This record gives sequence, C-alpha cells and structure tokens, in this order.
Amino acid sequence: MNASDRRQPEIAVILPCYNEEAAIAGTVSAFRAALPGATVYVYDNNSSDRTVQVARAAGAIVRTERMQGKGHVVRRMFADVEADVYVMADGDATYDATAAARMVDEMWTQQLDMVVGARQSEVQAAYRRGHRLGNALLTGMLAKLFGRTFSDILSGYRVFSRRFVKSFPVLSAGFEIETEISVHALELRMPVSEVMTAYGARPEGSISKLSTYRDGWRILMTIATLFRFERPILFFGSIGGVLLLLALILAAPLLVTYAQTGLVPRFPTALLSMGLIILAVLNGFCGLILDTVVRGRREVRRLAYLGLPAPMGRADADPVGGAIA
Repeated sequence: MNASDRRQPEIAVILPCYNEEAAIAGTVSAFRAALPGATVYVYDNNSSDRTVQVARAAGAIVRTERMQGKGHVVRRMFADVEADVYVMADGDATYDATAAARMVDEMWTQQLDMVVGARQSEVQAAYRRGHRLGNALLTGMLAKLFGRTFSDILSGYRVFSRRFVKSFPVLSAGFEIETEISVHALELRMPVSEVMTAYGARPEGSISKLSTYRDGWRILMTIATLFRFERPILFFGSIGGVLLLLALILAAPLLVTYAQTGLVPRFPTALLSMGLIILAVLNGFCGLILDTVVRGRREVRRLAYLGLPAPMGRADADPVGGAIA
C-alpha cells in the first residue's frame, strides 16, 4: 500500500458569513472541536457588526468577499482554499457540527464527491414560515425536471471532495447557490449521498438573511434556467408542442370549412395558424441544436472533473482520527 493511501486528508471548514456576531464564535468553536485537525475559514461578506473580530478571536482564518451574495462568497471560497475535503456550513450555529466527522468519513471512505447534510429538526423555530413547504416544493420540482434529487436541496451543510470544488463553475450570486450545486452533481452523475443531521434554531441575536418570497422566486428561476440549459429538447419541445396544439385548434374549423366549400373565410386566422406552426418547428430545431451544444459542454465539464484525483479513501481509514479499529 503506497504512502498516498495512508495519508490523512487535509480538511477545510469553510463558513460564508454575514452579520453573525452572535453566532459565529459558537460555530467556529463547534467545528474546531468536531474536526480537531481541520482549518476553519470564515469568509465575511461585508458585515456591519463585529463578525470579523469575533471569528478571528475564536480561532478562524478570516477573509473577506466584497461582492454581496452567498454565491459570490462560495465562488471565492472554492477558488482560494486548498484542501482534500471541504466542509461547508453557515455561520449561524444552526447546523450540527458533531455530524461533520461522520459526513467526512462517509465521503472519504466511500470515495464520494458530495455528502449533503439533510436537515432534520424537531424545533419549529428552526424553520421560518413557509420555508419547509417551499423546500419540499422545490425539491419535488427538481426531481421532476432532472430525474433524481436529494431530500433537502437547499441545505447549506455539505462535504465536498477536491475534484468537486475545483471543477464547479459557480454562476449563482445569492442563495440559489445550493440549487446550482445540486444540479451540477446530478448532471455529471457524481457519486453522492445524504446524511440526516440535526437542525436547530438560531441563537438569540442572530437574524436570518433569507427572504422567503424573494429568494424562493430566485431559486425557482434558477431551476427554470438550469432546466433550459441542461434539457433544451424538453424545454423548447414543450413550447413547440403548445404552439402546435394552439395552431391546430385554430386551424381545425378552417379545414372543415375548406373541405365543405373550398373556401378559406377567415384568412387572418389561417395566417396566424401558419405562423404558430412555423414557430413550433423553429422551437423544435432550437432544442435539437442546443442539445448538441449542451452535450459537448457536458463532456468538457466531465473531462475537467475527471482530470482531478478522486478521494483516496479506504474502507479501513478514518480521515478524522486515523485507522478505524
């Protein structure tokens, strides 16, 4: 067995953060205790309180991302931090840090690219009104559009391999980043899994930055956009099918009249029907052409992903504390 198989992975805990003075010290301390050998990074996103000072005093390496939005912070973290395993969570102390070792162990020993911490909460205050329903609706929609999904696509608690992080082109700007991460893993057929984790209420003084309706709409639009990008035949084919059906409905009475009299009494309706048929055909061809482009782009992304080494775990290895007895 070579030396690389015996090497313990370098683990980085990456925490995007905005105005979390009340929670960040507890979050950093909890992850340092759960993963003693890991390096904890806090990426501050223009906080107006004492988040930076508190995080630094708690023992984290603090860096700043000036572009506002969680997607921008994640892009910066993925680009800057070098590690074998990445543990991403929020800085609001809602995620169970004690589950991190179990998630890292599963990712490393099973050679996975992502482990999602699916949230399980018995505290009603942990979820704001509408968040639980919205999460269920968006998760179901993603399953319908992409064939398979996770039980909690909006979880911000995830463990990544290096090849996931370094091959993921982050395009999102805000809280829709979790949806983009999920779709990226599904589209490239990456080996992934979920681990049920506890989810608690924020500590007193910490306020959620997620807007139920605004960010829910942005996540919905992200799913629609990714559907258009990744499933162009189905997307444009559906539009073409609706246009063709409408054209046939409008043309049916004209065809009956023409068969009976040899005349076309409503010429503008005939022109409209013909125009709709042309648009339907154009949408079909757009879907076919874009599907070829998407296939080529997916192959490039897959090759970039395969160009990075897989997690070098073993079934008898404990990435957090050594060999498993």
